Amino acid sequence: METKQLQQDLFRHLKDILPSHLSLADELCQLLGLSADSIYRRMRGEKPITLIELKLICDHYQLSIDQLLQQQNDSVLFQAPGINNGAIPFEDQLRDVLAQFNYFNSFSKREIHYLSKDTPFWYFYLFPEMGAFKTFFWSKMINNEPMLADKSFSLAEFPFDSCCAIGRQILEAHCQMETVELWNMESIHSSINQIAYYRDAGIFSNREDMIAVVDSFIRMLEHLQAQAAAGSKFMPGTATPVYKGSIQLYVNELILGNNTILLTLDDKKISMITYSVFSYLITRDERFAEKGVATFNNLLSRSTLVSKSGEKERNRFFNALKDKVNGLRK
Repeated sequence: METKQLQQDLFRHLKDILPSHLSLADELCQLLGLSADSIYRRMRGEKPITLIELKLICDHYQLSIDQLLQQQNDSVLFQAPGINNGAIPFEDQLRDVLAQFNYFNSFSKREIHYLSKDTPFWYFYLFPEMGAFKTFFWSKMINNEPMLADKSFSLAEFPFDSCCAIGRQILEAHCQMETVELWNMESIHSSINQIAYYRDAGIFSNREDMIAVVDSFIRMLEHLQAQAAAGSKFMPGTATPVYKGSIQLYVNELILGNNTILLTLDDKKISMITYSVFSYLITRDERFAEKGVATFNNLLSRSTLVSKSGEKERNRFFNALKDKVNGLRK
């Protein structure tokens, strides 16, 4: 491939990943400190970009040149946001997720398909008690944050108001996206096991806090059931909910996949896979997205739709989930 063609492909790729309302030329003028005429000559391939300019572009857009050179083999390039930053406080991780959702919502068309091995984490912030518990658990057990060493969980001592506020912002951003979710009966089991472990190990400061977390868990499931019945997402706590993005909720009682997110942003496809519990890998490889969508749709064809229609199956599914959670009170 000629150098001119490679350079044109680079700028074409940059246009593809940029929200449609932003001007690539304007962004590059500011990034590279060049005039509009100089930028357009580079975009047309009339003027070669320098290695320094290429590095600035790759750093700014988190781009690897491999994305242009490895499209005809079996290699798939993933980004791992935050991998070079060492230990990141959990609140900062939440802020990064919020920034991602705000980016998603900068597109006109925004759809999210979620294959749920575990409950999508933002739902835990629908109600504060469950949000505080999950924040404590992730911060202590996964992030190993020193301030929580040898600490028991107490709603009074660890309300995590700031994290819960960010969690609600993520929920509000999520409400603006069209969503298809595929759940399994196992999707809440990790959270049930976490609460049971803390209960049995005496890591709850008192039984009242444990019961408050269980009650919050039940309210979360009731809210998700109400969303499924309406076929739309909304925030709790308002007398007249404002329905925003639609939700199609499917249940498959046989297949337990991994936590995979498939995004459609205008004409762009993005795939995300979780790793190390709370971190994620992201790729814009169209082949990977196409295969992921094909698998997701195949699973949907073998699953039961429980949103809007399917009241009997919806009630059966959520009642079974709530029975499992209520079992924690024993």
